[in-house]
Amino acid sequence: MTKFGLRYARAKEHTMFERRRKLRVAGVAAVAATALLAAGCAASSTAGKVSSVVVKGAVATLGVITGDGANCIFQLESSQCYSGTNYQDFEYLMVRPLYMFGGNSNTSVSINYPLSPADAPVYSNGGKTVVINLKGWKWSNGETVDANDLIFFLNMLEAEKANYAAYTPGLLPDNMASYSATGPDQVTLQLKQGYSSLWFTYNQLAILTPFPMAWDVTNAGAAEGSGGCLTDSAADGWAKCKAVWKFLNAQNMDTATYATNPLWQVVDGPFRLTSYHVNGDYAFAPNPKYSGSPKPSIAELKFVTYTSDTAVYTALRTGALSMGGAVTNGGTGVQSTDLAPAGKGFLPPTNPLASAGYVLQPEYEFGIAYSYINFNNPTVGPMFRQLYFRQALMELNNQLGFDTSVGRGYWYPTSAGVPSEPPSQWVTPVMKENAGQGPYPYDPAKAEALLAAHGWKKVGGVLTCETAGSGAADCGAGIAKGSQARFTMLYSSGNTVQADNVAILKSGFAQAGIQLSADAETFDSLLADTVPCTPTQARCSWDFLFLGSWLFDGPGFEPTGEPLFQTGVPDNSGSYSNAEMDKLISATHTSNSLAAFDAYADYTAAQVPLLWLPFAVGTQAVSVNLHNVTQNPLLTFYPEFWTCSTKTC
Repeated sequence: MTKFGLRYARAKEHTMFERRRKLRVAGVAAVAATALLAAGCAASSTAGKVSSVVVKGAVATLGVITGDGANCIFQLESSQCYSGTNYQDFEYLMVRPLYMFGGNSNTSVSINYPLSPADAPVYSNGGKTVVINLKGWKWSNGETVDANDLIFFLNMLEAEKANYAAYTPGLLPDNMASYSATGPDQVTLQLKQGYSSLWFTYNQLAILTPFPMAWDVTNAGAAEGSGGCLTDSAADGWAKCKAVWKFLNAQNMDTATYATNPLWQVVDGPFRLTSYHVNGDYAFAPNPKYSGSPKPSIAELKFVTYTSDTAVYTALRTGALSMGGAVTNGGTGVQSTDLAPAGKGFLPPTNPLASAGYVLQPEYEFGIAYSYINFNNPTVGPMFRQLYFRQALMELNNQLGFDTSVGRGYWYPTSAGVPSEPPSQWVTPVMKENAGQGPYPYDPAKAEALLAAHGWKKVGGVLTCETAGSGAADCGAGIAKGSQARFTMLYSSGNTVQADNVAILKSGFAQAGIQLSADAETFDSLLADTVPCTPTQARCSWDFLFLGSWLFDGPGFEPTGEPLFQTGVPDNSGSYSNAEMDKLISATHTSNSLAAFDAYADYTAAQVPLLWLPFAVGTQAVSVNLHNVTQNPLLTFYPEFWTCSTKTC
């Protein structure tokens, strides 16, 4: 499974808030997370250590399932190209964004200035002025990564924002009053209002990438800069930039020329592409002009395709790969039932691949897992709109039991709209309460008492509203006397992990008389339900929609709530709406205090805008001959840090 195994996996990755806040298909991811243990089952204590023996000219080989490789190379592209496989596993190796996030660590989710081609932005004028100073890195053709390169990108963004999957109306570039080069290596942005430096850096500047002047062309072989996008403006409707983008995008679609097209050989990242096939077979060599640090030690980074998870696992058993799966979320070949339950650190205590020469590493993904709740369902929506009812649902939701019975120790609870693992500045004490379950731990007796206190009673074994009305002891507005708590949860057909999860929820809900039915549909069919609905729409009848999990793997990298919980946004599929939530989300955009973020995070825990479900930690296999390797939770990997103690690591 690649990192693009998400909500819009086979159709598209939605043009949503910023670049790739992704919804991972929970069951598939959970299978991958535990099956990865098989492909990554090795001892764990030495993983990621730096060896004193560094062999020059070594080759590192990674496995990819055929068809799961990168298929785009241009970094201002539409949603059809918008995946972690394209960006983080491929394009970032060659062309670095303005700011990198995370690092060569399995817990880092913060901005990483040392790995970025620009210094920390400087904010002034109440957060309305932002000064960006580039470090003067070099492109592989000898040109400097300078202010013009960033202006080129900003002009292109203005011209083609509708074709950029990172664009959200009202945000960059719409929230800029102006921008200009104020020095050879300096760009100044004037914003229309004051913003939090934290939010604007993590969730706005993160979408920017300096482009080389060699790309400012409209035909092959043209002189760099001849396209005129650098000096273009809105006066001509950005006509020059549009022409440049049209040419570059056409080159982007010509995958057969990726390794030979001179355009894509101009890089400022640590690697350059040397061979490529769209099925996933491709290779990189170090960029000798890379300005960052460290410089790559390995001589070649190879991606090799395999037909199935089982084939990848077979390759691991024979020691054929440097690391198992597709970089950070790859396929394996052994089901979780073949593995021992996890021990400390989400790692199995045994080592099925030790004899083949592998160690284990945990693979966190910076995300949350949940099922959507349909607040606009014309029949049961009024029940879901009652906070006490959602509270009771969580108290009947045995997340720790999920882990014991299905997750086998590799799962942890979701308690809020913010990832609780790995530990970070975004995790609040409330989220960690009750063994990570947050404010509403599993407690069926408490749930039953809460429901009874609001006018509900089991009638024939089914929870039924006996006291209609809006009073403190009533069922709540819009809930008629005799209404029964009968719900259906939609999930992806053929997904046994999701099916198991629904069965556990069904058992938990039944303790209070809540009847839950499971309805499996194809993933593509379920996509039709992700559009926020009104009660009169034909497909507004779903109750729970269990697609998976949301990854805050950037941008934005600050896990704020505008894509999921803000009133009226496209990915608020359950139509949750709360004025206080909207206010708290807005505060994270303007306040530099983490207290503002904490207030938002804790409110998501208290409000239960989604039915929280457990999240899985994966595992990767890393060769004992490959050193200084980690699995970054933002799904970016850094082979420039890797060293090998043998020629084939």
